[in-house]
Amino acid sequence: MSEDLSAVARFLYEAGTLKQTKRTGWWMAGVRDPESVAEHSWRTALLATIIATLEGADPARAAFLAVWHDSQETRTGDVNYLGKKYAPQADPCAVTDDQVTGMPEVLAAAVRGVVAEYEAKESPEAICARDADKLECLIQGVEYKAQGYENAQRWIDNSRGRLTTDTARELADAVLTTGSLDWLRAALGEEQP
Repeated sequence: MSEDLSAVARFLYEAGTLKQTKRTGWWMAGVRDPESVAEHSWRTALLATIIATLEGADPARAAFLAVWHDSQETRTGDVNYLGKKYAPQADPCAVTDDQVTGMPEVLAAAVRGVVAEYEAKESPEAICARDADKLECLIQGVEYKAQGYENAQRWIDNSRGRLTTDTARELADAVLTTGSLDWLRAALGEEQP
């Protein structure tokens, strides 16, 4: 490859900042050290594959959309719902366009396309990825609530109410009736409570 990849290298360092960018809404729930945007995006991508597979959509495409869904937050930060009430929200497609400036056009076009597809909320994969985003928030809320953060219930309820696919709603119901450490008990062969 003879193209200059310095713009890609710069973006890779930029993307790494999401490992330290905290999800700010959890501070309002009293969580002292909330998950990072990168941590959220990883489980969102995993959930997108699950939801898409069960919904008959393309799981790889849904995961691809989920991986990129918050990539703009390297430049905007994680603006929670209350903050969006007072500050105009940056256009994710415009931010992405700036982020991919100078990259090989084949790569820039692919990234612009995946962000545009996610934001359009129309393809089955985008719908699954968006549900994965909400379901991940619900699961994180359950985990925080188990750690004693009772105010996380608001995020659990709001996330459950925003789910659109049957699979995501049914999975949310399963999550809500399963303990956050039931997986460990099952793996150890312990009797379930």
